[in-house]
Amino acid sequence: MTEHGRSIARNAAVVAGATLISRILGFVRDIIVAFALGAGLFADAFFVAFRIPNLLRRLFGEGSLTMAFIPIHSRIREEEGEEAAQAMARSAAIWLAAILIGITVAVELLARPLTMAIAPGFLDNAEQFAVTVDLVRICFPYVILICGVALCMGILNSRNHFLAPALAPVALNLALIGAALFGYLFGLNVAYCMAYGVLVGGAFQWLLQQPFLAKAGFSWRGPWSWRNAGVARMGLLMLPTVFGAAVYQLNILLGTLLASFLPVGSVSYLYYADRLVQFPLGVFGIAVSTAALPSLARLAAKGEMGEYDEALSASMGLTLFIALPAAAGLIGLAEPVIGLLFQRGAFTPEAVRATADALVAYSVGLPFIALSRPLVAGFYALEDTRTPVKIAVLCLVANIGLGVLLMRPLAHVGLALAVSLSSLLNFVCLHWFLARRRGTAILPAGGCLKMLVLSALIGGGAYASAGWGWWWVVLIPAWVAVYFALALAVNLKEARLFADMLRSRARRRLGKGR
Repeated sequence: MTEHGRSIARNAAVVAGATLISRILGFVRDIIVAFALGAGLFADAFFVAFRIPNLLRRLFGEGSLTMAFIPIHSRIREEEGEEAAQAMARSAAIWLAAILIGITVAVELLARPLTMAIAPGFLDNAEQFAVTVDLVRICFPYVILICGVALCMGILNSRNHFLAPALAPVALNLALIGAALFGYLFGLNVAYCMAYGVLVGGAFQWLLQQPFLAKAGFSWRGPWSWRNAGVARMGLLMLPTVFGAAVYQLNILLGTLLASFLPVGSVSYLYYADRLVQFPLGVFGIAVSTAALPSLARLAAKGEMGEYDEALSASMGLTLFIALPAAAGLIGLAEPVIGLLFQRGAFTPEAVRATADALVAYSVGLPFIALSRPLVAGFYALEDTRTPVKIAVLCLVANIGLGVLLMRPLAHVGLALAVSLSSLLNFVCLHWFLARRRGTAILPAGGCLKMLVLSALIGGGAYASAGWGWWWVVLIPAWVAVYFALALAVNLKEARLFADMLRSRARRRLGKGR
């Protein structure tokens, strides 16, 4: 594997580790918030109020802003130098602040009609509606802070620094945990405390980036321009990515709409199953694409397209090396995992089986969802954001059509299977268009077959262990070790890469201990 592949793997490991910490802390946050806030009037008001800036974060912040910024910033840095790149970043910050402050002022003035539009049912309860309006006004400025964090993420990632941006969600989780406990212990209104906690968390997320930006040589002081050509180009690239994010949200909404026509419980079965599939995707799938984009953008800016092809192929191999056994494990252990996590209280054995069936159907598509992420990063590195969005729209139509077709014979499992099949279509289209553009195959075929066979063996073993009582839990680390050992035995380069990384880290720690 090339040095670019090794660099992507190292950076992906950093992002994955920080994301894992954030996900675990998020689970702790949910437990504490449930304890302190409960599930009443104020809880509903807070969750609705926080949903608005969170939706804008997903549409304009972390995904579209960062993905549009990095290729342009990298190209300017390569072709015009560091000063021009920094001027472009400052200009982007000024534009971003101006637009978001304008939107925030509008929301503060129109909070009542906005709340009426997103939660019309709250009008029946005057107190709940008034509280939600208050919380919307408190929470919404968070969007300014988090989009600023997204810009900092782009600057740092383009300079090969990934730790601080990946740890940013940890700061928000800690702020929300602290706000909930503060309100509970001092007898204050927990919902209002958490709303202010959102702002504190956003400020902490932004402040966390600043020492690392300074260490990387970046300064917010210096020349900037309202007419910066790089910012104009970034804005044009952002438009399709924002639309693509909206397509993704629409996909979720329409899937829920279809599930509402099925028997009671179907929406919940799909929700809980999707949460489990999103865990490996969030920790590992996003990590590789996040780490890959800056490297791919730098190589594309330099015109080193052979290196670009090798780096993209390495990213695909690393993604598949993790996604295939993760999917096999979820399929093999679907029912016992669902039972362990959820079977208590009103969550019956019948609900466990129904959710496990949905998990199996979703898991079939997990590798294709994961593989699509580095492919999209490959398009963005080439400053092509339109092609992935066109394909996303096609797959949205396919998902809804397949959902309508399969939900009749298979109920909620048909909707989950439709997601997997449309994810396969998305991967095939992305790979075909990018491979045709580059004139070379991107996915390493030989390694794929080995990974598929090994994952099937591990999945079969995990499925067999499901009938051995609690041993299936104990054996999960063993299956991971067996998969890794077999991958080394059949000479998979991705396994060798991880082994080299572990040995290198162990040597560094031993060296520090002396």
